[in-house]
Amino acid sequence: MFINDINISNSYGDDEKIVLYHGSCMDFLSRIPDKSIQLIVTSPPYNIGKEYEKKMKLEKYLEQQKYIISQCDRVLKDNGSICWQVGNYVDNGSIVPLDVVLYPVFTGLDLVLRNRIIWHFEHGLHCSKRFSGRYESVMWFTRKTKHYLFNLDPVRVPQKYPGKKYFKGPKAGQYSCNPLGKNPGDVWDIPNVKSNHVEKTDHPCQFPVGLIERLVLSMTNEDDWVLDPFLGTGTSIVAAIRHKRRGAGAETEIKYVNIAKTRIQEAIAGTLQVRPMNKPKYDPNAAGNKLITAPWEKHKEDYPAQADLFDKRE
Repeated sequence: MFINDINISNSYGDDEKIVLYHGSCMDFLSRIPDKSIQLIVTSPPYNIGKEYEKKMKLEKYLEQQKYIISQCDRVLKDNGSICWQVGNYVDNGSIVPLDVVLYPVFTGLDLVLRNRIIWHFEHGLHCSKRFSGRYESVMWFTRKTKHYLFNLDPVRVPQKYPGKKYFKGPKAGQYSCNPLGKNPGDVWDIPNVKSNHVEKTDHPCQFPVGLIERLVLSMTNEDDWVLDPFLGTGTSIVAAIRHKRRGAGAETEIKYVNIAKTRIQEAIAGTLQVRPMNKPKYDPNAAGNKLITAPWEKHKEDYPAQADLFDKRE
């Protein structure tokens, strides 16, 4: 953790530790020198009409994204990474996967897709005319080099079978698992930030800190810059400073800037409540939650409407 009297600046500088810029990311990016950022991680607006965005035609949205991504490419270090977390653009019930339509923008800049990480969660909008969306994707790009920064050990997860041994060959009888844990893979089951989440703020689409921590720990070293062009409530900076990295970001909405500033200050002080990165998901069965038992299965006379639906399904 950085020292407690760290300054939160509103303009980028090589000697700064934290930069919280109130304004357009395009303005902010223009003030950052070439090849100065180790990790760019963000979740841009999905162009679906949230309170912090103005919905526009998909073609115009993609043009705007193309410009911002080109500026991110300009400020990215040669061994750096870009992680673009997106969901779907929805138009009259038809979905457009934003990672699919944005992929050519990145490859057109000679960037290489190293992983398409699927972030799975269990809470969200309940659909009635299609299956409810329960995942988004993180596209991880680097330059065309074998020397991009990637640290696997800090983000390993517990082995499922740590006592497993080689059964043949020169290593027969030796333990086959890495004692530090296994590679977490490219499907991440991390709860999203909803009403009962310890990190919840007033933002409707908030990153969980644990999601960004995994990217920060694996793609940066201490004192590296982590940049979020669409900062929201400051989660990317929080994840950065919790692990002795520098954090920078831009946000247009003043109410989110204020929330971000408070969260960053609490993170510096060590008082910010976050969900631990590798904490297992809540298991209602293991917890003995009474809500897992449907009352109409045993007491149908008290719940005729639900029981009728249940019987029809059977």
